[in-house]
Amino acid sequence: MDKLQIQGGTRLDGDVRISGAKNAALPIIAAGLLQEGPVTIGNVPHLKDVTTMISLLARMGVSVTVGEKMQVEVDPGPIHDFVAPYELVKTMRASILVLGPLLARFGRATVSLPGGCAIGARPVNLHVEGLRAMGAEIEIEGGYIRAKASRLRGARLVLDTVTVTGTENLMMAATLAEGRTVIENAAREPEVVDLAHFLVKMGAQITGVGSDTLVIDGVDRLHGCSYDVLPDRIETGTYLVAGAITGGRVRARNTRPDHLDAVLAKLREAGAVVTTGADWVEVDMQGRRPRAVDIRTAPYPAFPTDMQAQFAALNCVAEGVGTVIETIFENRYMHMLELERLGADIRIEGHTAVIHGVPHLSGAPVMATDLRASASLVIAGLVAQGTTDVERIYHIDRGYECIEEKLSGLGAQIRRV
Repeated sequence: MDKLQIQGGTRLDGDVRISGAKNAALPIIAAGLLQEGPVTIGNVPHLKDVTTMISLLARMGVSVTVGEKMQVEVDPGPIHDFVAPYELVKTMRASILVLGPLLARFGRATVSLPGGCAIGARPVNLHVEGLRAMGAEIEIEGGYIRAKASRLRGARLVLDTVTVTGTENLMMAATLAEGRTVIENAAREPEVVDLAHFLVKMGAQITGVGSDTLVIDGVDRLHGCSYDVLPDRIETGTYLVAGAITGGRVRARNTRPDHLDAVLAKLREAGAVVTTGADWVEVDMQGRRPRAVDIRTAPYPAFPTDMQAQFAALNCVAEGVGTVIETIFENRYMHMLELERLGADIRIEGHTAVIHGVPHLSGAPVMATDLRASASLVIAGLVAQGTTDVERIYHIDRGYECIEEKLSGLGAQIRRV
């Protein structure tokens, strides 16, 4: 099995090009089920999760063509199967995103209950309750969600908690429902906004995009279009933290600095000089050791849970004591035990991790437990003395395109073995 081997101690310096956002590409590809005729989706990252979503649609009979530079064409015309099987869904939770489009466009869907990262319970009850409120008949049996509806009806949906995939699934379903759907307490993440813009380009009628209340007036049909996925804010943040932890300078290009306000604020607090342009952002630590920062995760526009592990790694070698409070997922501290193997001083109390910065970490074999945890271990390995082997990197391949090549381009001594 592949692993990443890192020789730590090199200060990163250079530019890195940011890929399209995985968490925007997956729902947009799923939304390709909604329209009549093909859609062309550009700036799609070449990732394991994207390949899984394409395989899932292809298994249903959907025509999916992958062109140069990962441009993906989706044509649901030949679809003949409306089942998302366990063997595909278990590897990627985002597979649940086919439920809403299948039900809205074809009136039926059988979707396995999802798997994905082992970071805690991520129930799909809000998806199911919302679709039931729109008139769907749904049974959950044998590990599958079995749903049918002649045509969904608009409804007022008040989500108990902010859910990104729940908002996306219900918004997609509502585009073809009869009448008006109002989704309150909707997620506001940039990836949700990107999906809404894609749906509007296909002919959907959606207002309130970017707010916590979405109003969708259903239409009879959607049409094909061409659309480019937005840049990945989490990949951007990851490389910026990698630059900061090594005392270096990293400029992320082809990105959206306006999606990173909370992350950039914490990097400035850590002592970095942060500069931004229209489509780039640069962090320069000027050879200094970072200062410890306190972070608390919360839904967008607050600090993202997907950047928690990377900042935990930063705190491990920072001056002072930093606290990390995780409010989104109850089991997202498994990387802390692996960071301790590198010499980190961490104490976990419930949902809070107290991290005392140490002068240096020491290389050791570590094991990735989920996608963002794997990124934190790579970041820690960049600054650890000696060799760090990060195992089970299939997690990192789910969300980072060519991470060893991009880090090598910044001067890191890293290779896949």
